[in-house]
Amino acid sequence: MRLFLLILTIGLIIGGVSCDRLSNEDRKFEAIANQFIENFLKLHPQWATGLGEHRYDYLLDDYSVEGIQKKKAFYQAYLDTLNAIDSSRLSTPNRIDYSILHNQVKSSIFRLDTLRSYEWNPRVYNVGGAIWSLLTRDFAPLKDRIQNVKERLKAIDSRIEQAKANLKNPPRIHTETAILQNKGTISLVRDELTAFLDEVPELKEEFKPIQDSAVAALEGYGSWLEKDLLPRSNGDFRLGDQKYCIKLRYTLESELSKEEILKKAEAALVTTQNEMYETALPLFKKLFPEKTDPGILTDKKKVTKMVLDRLADDHPTVETSVDVAKACLKECENFARQHDFVTIPEEPIKIIVMPEFQRGVAVAYCDSPGPLEEKGQTFYAVSPPPKDWDVARVESYFREYNDYMMRDLTVHEAMPGHYLQLAHANQLKAATLIRAIFGSGTFIEGWATYTEQLMVEHGFGGPEVKMQQLKMRLRMIINAIIDQKIHTAGMTEQEAMDLMINEGFQEVGEATGKWRRACLTSTQLSTYLVGNIEVNQIRKAYEAKYGGKANLKELHNKMLSFGSPASKYVKELMGL
Repeated sequence: MRLFLLILTIGLIIGGVSCDRLSNEDRKFEAIANQFIENFLKLHPQWATGLGEHRYDYLLDDYSVEGIQKKKAFYQAYLDTLNAIDSSRLSTPNRIDYSILHNQVKSSIFRLDTLRSYEWNPRVYNVGGAIWSLLTRDFAPLKDRIQNVKERLKAIDSRIEQAKANLKNPPRIHTETAILQNKGTISLVRDELTAFLDEVPELKEEFKPIQDSAVAALEGYGSWLEKDLLPRSNGDFRLGDQKYCIKLRYTLESELSKEEILKKAEAALVTTQNEMYETALPLFKKLFPEKTDPGILTDKKKVTKMVLDRLADDHPTVETSVDVAKACLKECENFARQHDFVTIPEEPIKIIVMPEFQRGVAVAYCDSPGPLEEKGQTFYAVSPPPKDWDVARVESYFREYNDYMMRDLTVHEAMPGHYLQLAHANQLKAATLIRAIFGSGTFIEGWATYTEQLMVEHGFGGPEVKMQQLKMRLRMIINAIIDQKIHTAGMTEQEAMDLMINEGFQEVGEATGKWRRACLTSTQLSTYLVGNIEVNQIRKAYEAKYGGKANLKELHNKMLSFGSPASKYVKELMGL
C-alpha cells in the first residue's frame, strides 16, 4: 500500500499537469518501470524491507531451484520488454531511468546466470540482516514487527536447506567469513532478540519455541559450515579477467575501463604521496625538532611514516570508540554548518556498535532508511575489534583508526558524506522510482570521498586530519589497484600487503582486513576512486560553466537532488 500510494502521488505531482506533453513512449516506459518495481519487490522481500516497503516483511528471499529460475525468467522478460522501447524518444529523466533499469536487469541476469554466487558464497544465506532491520527500525509498532520476525525465523530451516543444496565448492575465505557471521546471527536471535521480546511480554510464551528452534537450526548450520563445507571449500575466490570486466562495467556504470582505472590509480598514487610529504614536513619539524639531518628531511616516506606514527599515538580504546565517534560527528556537523556547504538534513542519525553478524568485511558503514520508509533513522555503525584478537592486533586497529582518522571516517560515513547524501536522495520525486531504488554505489562513494577533500580543503582538523584524509586517499587508490590485480592478475597476499603497508602507510591489521575484503567483494573497492574522479569532474564542469564563481551550496544541493544515479547521469541532469 505504501508503494502504491507513493507511485500514485508521484504520478499526480509529476505526470498530472504535463500528461498531454508526455510521448506515448514515455507513458509506456513509466508504466513498465513501476510494474517492474512492484514485481521486483515481491521477488526480493528482504531488499523490500530495506527500502521501506513492508508488505513482504514476513518472507525471506527464495534461493530454491524454483526461486532462482523464477528470478531468471522475470529479468529476461523485462529485458525483452525494455529492448522493445525506443529510448531515444523518452524525456531526459525517463531516458536516464531507462538506462539505469536496463543496466540493473542485465546485471541481474549476469549475476544469476554467470556469477552464480548462490553456489559459492555462503554469506548469501545469512538471515541476520533480515531480522535486524525489523527489530531496529521503528516503522510500525514493535508487536507487529515481532510477528514478522517470527515468520522469518520459521523460514530459517528452509533457508538452511537451500544453502546446503546449492553450495558446491566455495572459496575458503567465504566459508570462514560465513562461519563468523553465523555466530553473530545466533547471538542476535538468542540474546539481542530477547531484549525486544521483554517489551512485548504477552508474546514471549508463544515466541520462545520458535526462537529456540531457530537458534538450534542456526547452531546446526554453523556445525555444518565448519565440519562439512569448510573442509571442501577449495574454490578460487579470484573472479578472473572476463567475469571481472563484465561485473566492473555493471557495478561502475562508468566509461572508464579496467586499464584506464589502473593507469589513473598508479599516477594518483605518486601525486598523493608527494602531497602527503609536503603536508607532513612542517608537522615533522614541529614534532621532531631535534631531527635536522637533511638525509632524513628529504626522505619522503620516512618523514610521512614518522608523522603518521606519532599522530596514531592519540587513539580510542574499545571502551571509548563510540564516544569518540559521537564527538567527531558533532564536530563534523558544526563545521559543515559553519561553512554552509550544503543543506543539512533534519533526519536523525545514531551511532551504534556494528552488529556482530555484519562484521568481518568493513570497519564502519552508514545504514540509511530506505526511500520508501515513512519515518526512519540513520545508523552510523562502528565495528569494535573482534574479541579473539590479541593485544597487539587491537593496538594496531586503534592506531589505524586514531583520533584524527576517526574525524575523517565520520566525514565519509556521516557528515557531510553518506548520511547527508542519502538523506537528500530520499527526497527525490520523479516519474518512476528507478533512481530511488537502484542507487549507484560509485556516485555514493564518490560523494563521500569528495566530502573528505572538501572539509580538509576548508581547514577541517588542520594538517593532522589532512594527513589522515590523504592516507585515506592513498587507501582509495590502492583499493582500486588491488581490486583488479587480485581478481585478474594473480596478485598474492604478500604483494597486496606490501603495497598497502609500504606505499599506503597502513597498519598491518588494516591491510590484513582489506586483503580479506578484496577477496570477498570484487569490483566494489574500485567504486571509491572512480566515483571520486567523476564527482570532482562534475565540480570542475560546474565551475567552468560559471566562470570559477560557483556557489558551493548551490552546486552541492543541485548535485544531490537527483537521487543517487551514476555520475554521468548527474552531470547530464545538471546540464553539464
